[in-house]
Amino acid sequence: MQNKQQSSNMMYKNGRGWLRPFYFIFLSRTILVLGFIFVIWQSWNNIKAQEELCQMTRESLEAIKAASIACKNVKEPVHVPLPTSARMCDAIGEYNEIGKSNDGPTIFAITPTFTRPVQKAELTRLSQTFLLVPNFHWIVIEDSEEKTPLVTNFLAESGLTYTHINAPTPTHYKLGKSDQVWKKPRGVEQRNAALRWIRNNLNESRNGVVYFADDDNTYSRHLFREMVKVKRVGVWPVGLVGGLMVEKPICDEATGKVTGFNAIWKPERPFPIDMAGFAINLQVILEKKEAYFAYDIQSGFQESEILKKVTFRDELEGLASGCTKVYVWHTRTQNPVLNTENIYKKKRGKASNTGIEV
Repeated sequence: MQNKQQSSNMMYKNGRGWLRPFYFIFLSRTILVLGFIFVIWQSWNNIKAQEELCQMTRESLEAIKAASIACKNVKEPVHVPLPTSARMCDAIGEYNEIGKSNDGPTIFAITPTFTRPVQKAELTRLSQTFLLVPNFHWIVIEDSEEKTPLVTNFLAESGLTYTHINAPTPTHYKLGKSDQVWKKPRGVEQRNAALRWIRNNLNESRNGVVYFADDDNTYSRHLFREMVKVKRVGVWPVGLVGGLMVEKPICDEATGKVTGFNAIWKPERPFPIDMAGFAINLQVILEKKEAYFAYDIQSGFQESEILKKVTFRDELEGLASGCTKVYVWHTRTQNPVLNTENIYKKKRGKASNTGIEV
């Protein structure tokens, strides 16, 4: 009897052992099938989500077009291309790199400024562009006896690397209220103060470019991409200056060398070019220690005064696609009309900007 029971137990165990491989095969295949179904389901959801996103984008763009057509002030509809994934990726990549430090040269931008109603507005415009430039150092020089709270606070909140200097213009060189802007040289004391700071604080081991960025100009970030290529002195076109739509160096297409200038206003200048139209390698500024701006020179010759001390015409490097692209404009913000401000003061007994910085 005991032998029969043992024999029965052995048969049961042998049966279970025989089924075990089939059990694992069934389980593994079931898992594979479920995983495959999950992948297909997830892919289908992703496709549906992308289709919905594209549809939303199309509907938004169509709404923009419809609104533009309906608007009486718009003669033509707004044509907005549908963004492709490649363009979106390029845009995101460029955005992620904007303003980040790299191994390139530092751009030292020298900006003279003085107190006036549009001062903060113009500095704000500049700073928004400068924030997009990697390795950027802003040297702001006030034409004042002391650093003003407005500029001090503005720079502290700008998010930029900066140096703040004050250097007042001598009284006999200051413009009177009725003087034309060309009657006396402007920015001489301030630019020279910045050059002295550079020579006193930087040395030959520093890789950089020096640029004179006046606060009444408009700058594209593309200009600074060109600027980092400067080996000694680089030049490029400037829009809306010298009575022309564009004043520019003329470059030889084969060699890229500067062969002349298209300037009409005082073309006899050694370098008929605007202050915004050139940059100088930092090593050249450190090497040519005598290179400064001057007061007692003819109006319109400030650019030539500095350039003739650091280079020759045949050494100029024509940038911005052989001087065929405009990345800076001499816009000159118009002084605001503030006649009503006087009426306000008489009625209210205080200025409209009392207690608020404009």
